[in-house]
Amino acid sequence: MAQRYDARGNIYIVVTPEELRRQGIDLPDQASQAAQTLEAWALAAIEACCSWAPGTQPSGSKDHRSDGLLVGPFQSSPPFDLLIVNTDGTLAERSGNGLTIFSQALSDQGLLPHNEACLLRVHHDKADTSSPGQTSVKAAEVGGVKGFWLDLGQPGFGPSAVSAHGVEAAMFNGRELSHVEQLSALNSAWSHSQFARVGNPHCVTLVESAEDLPSNEQMREPALGEGLTRIAYAMPVGAGKPCPAGVNLQWAMRVSEGHIAARVFERGEGPTASSGTSASAVACAAWRAGWVSAGEVKVTMPGGTAPILLAEELGELSRVSLFGTARLID
Repeated sequence: MAQRYDARGNIYIVVTPEELRRQGIDLPDQASQAAQTLEAWALAAIEACCSWAPGTQPSGSKDHRSDGLLVGPFQSSPPFDLLIVNTDGTLAERSGNGLTIFSQALSDQGLLPHNEACLLRVHHDKADTSSPGQTSVKAAEVGGVKGFWLDLGQPGFGPSAVSAHGVEAAMFNGRELSHVEQLSALNSAWSHSQFARVGNPHCVTLVESAEDLPSNEQMREPALGEGLTRIAYAMPVGAGKPCPAGVNLQWAMRVSEGHIAARVFERGEGPTASSGTSASAVACAAWRAGWVSAGEVKVTMPGGTAPILLAEELGELSRVSLFGTARLID
């Protein structure tokens, strides 16, 4: 049975391949094949699992009852394959909150190893990065809260890391970032961005004032939302500029030592309360801009605060890890 989980305000529904097939959805046996044939099943799966029942959608809520669908596991023992399906029927290469939720679901089913790391493999159809993307997760406790550490590996930086085209360099605090014309056209304060790949592509825009952090309500208004959709989404929904495959957008502001406030507009989803990989990308961008040092960084989004660990070697970030927690909500 499909189950709905919440990870810091980011909601995903977890469903097994067998359950989708019982609902008449023709899902291939292998996750790799399912990723390459998503046009045949993905939107039907979203409709079956994520749509509101007639008359139940709360006023002012999003069009779907979750931020996406996690399909898996495709095996009964590790490593586990899964698919992360956005509500527009596209696939994501990685989702920190999604993988946290999937880990909690595996734990609830008695499938997750208790005292050792477990490998999760996310299959997708993107051409600019390898599939499946692998993430190691391990149950842990931080500050009395039970959850999971996700090892997200070494981040990549710059336009080439996210296949961005037509962007110019821009200096920020004596460091070279990027100027994304499409963003600064929406708000002149959005002139300094750091591209980062943390399994999936991100564009983190650094701002100095809280007034320049867009609220989720503002991002849902047509005047701003349509412009952000053109940037974040790939064609045909968006313009695919500056990234043909689309890009997740974040805005970051330094609050205090080791603490960053952020907002998110996700490719394939729009504004969200929180995002694990976005929080990780924000922490990496803040390090790149000289706002934070390696070690623990806290990133606060409307849905909550995510602890991030940054490891540095020889002046470069060598690893980023995310602590996530999730709960079953129905």
